[in-house]
Amino acid sequence: MEELKKAIRDVPDFPKPGIVFKDITPLLADGKLYAKTVNALRDRYIGKKIDVVAGIEARGFIFASGLAYALGAGLVIIRKPRKLPYKTFSQTYSLEYGTDTIEIHQDAVKPGQNVLVIDDVLATGGTVSAAAELLKKNFRGNIVEVAFIIELDFLKGREKLQGLPIHSLIHF
Repeated sequence: MEELKKAIRDVPDFPKPGIVFKDITPLLADGKLYAKTVNALRDRYIGKKIDVVAGIEARGFIFASGLAYALGAGLVIIRKPRKLPYKTFSQTYSLEYGTDTIEIHQDAVKPGQNVLVIDDVLATGGTVSAAAELLKKNFRGNIVEVAFIIELDFLKGREKLQGLPIHSLIHF
């Protein structure tokens, strides 16, 4: 994992002053490192009967699609409002300064399916907490785990995910 960690670039003052953004694009640009990332996740979940991998907009899609393919599972996308063409369920959640909403197609998950939720970064935990609530409330699916490429430990996002199994490949 150290090799993956070294490929992640710090971008100071993005998207606003005082924030140090963890940029995964150098990792994605290196085919061997991207494959190593997807394979590490595949190895963790192979044999766990994952029915669908749910990727959270937008960078979660990058890993969810590769992982769903590697596991022979379906792909479900969780998006910002008004981006999905069919009937949706939505979940609004609190941000530091206001609220945001995510949506999922109403037919995305069948009751009882095993769902793996994935995003690129666990920061404050708000978005993935809302995604888990959206899945539990509307589908009664079994969330096997929520997975991340990066976890920013100092932001304590894990605390918002009480009761959910969590896995992060890299910790900062």
